[in-house]
Amino acid sequence: MLLTADIGNTSITLGIFDESALVEEFRLASDKDLSLEEYEVLLKSLFKNYSVDGCIISSVVEELTKKFKSAVDNVFKLDAIVLSTNINTGVKICLDNPEEAGADRIANAAGAYVLYNHPVIVVDFGTATTFDIVNNKGEFIGGVISLGIMSQMKALNKFTSKLPQTDVTISNSAIGHNTNDAILSGVIRGTACMIDGLVEQCEKELGEKAVLVATGGYSGLIANYLKRPFDFINPTLTLEGLRYLYELNAVSKLQEVSH
Repeated sequence: MLLTADIGNTSITLGIFDESALVEEFRLASDKDLSLEEYEVLLKSLFKNYSVDGCIISSVVEELTKKFKSAVDNVFKLDAIVLSTNINTGVKICLDNPEEAGADRIANAAGAYVLYNHPVIVVDFGTATTFDIVNNKGEFIGGVISLGIMSQMKALNKFTSKLPQTDVTISNSAIGHNTNDAILSGVIRGTACMIDGLVEQCEKELGEKAVLVATGGYSGLIANYLKRPFDFINPTLTLEGLRYLYELNAVSKLQEVSH
């Protein structure tokens, strides 16, 4: 079975695949303070009922990448692949500086390339809200990075003296009649307006309409406020992209060995 790991700034999402089927998904806090041994214990506990014989890791947290890979390698006796521009990324990365591409964004682009028609815009709701765009030639040409929903909520609370910490929930009206509702309107509806506007601008630059795909925890919530609905909501897109990239690079390794 294949273990896919997406290490983000807030959480680590783990998926276990049996061939192309996602069997189970787990979520851990991205805890930089946990030791190698503690991560090994967690992995042994979570996957005690599975026979893991391969792993690919996407990470945007440098302090965790090496530690988590070592834990995986030690527990499952394998050599996990770490996603970077140094391996086969499945799509041509057409950025000014390709090495700047975040591993999670490469996985999203690769997943979108395989699963959907092009051009495609992936909107990923995480610690940051990102757009990853694959053009009609199947090239990852870039995107957009902005503050995520929870990051906006925390920033309003932290950097203002009177605004409270607000839970993420539905926004009942654009005009907030109290502080809590005003914050929800600004963040939830504001994010939806940002997406509508940026999708329009991105499609203008692409010269054609794109397939619009959402992933990440708040995609279902934001979908309620969009003028242009998502064509697809795929909560496991990043993990599916990682599975595709593992298979791609595993084949490459076999070909190298055979020669």
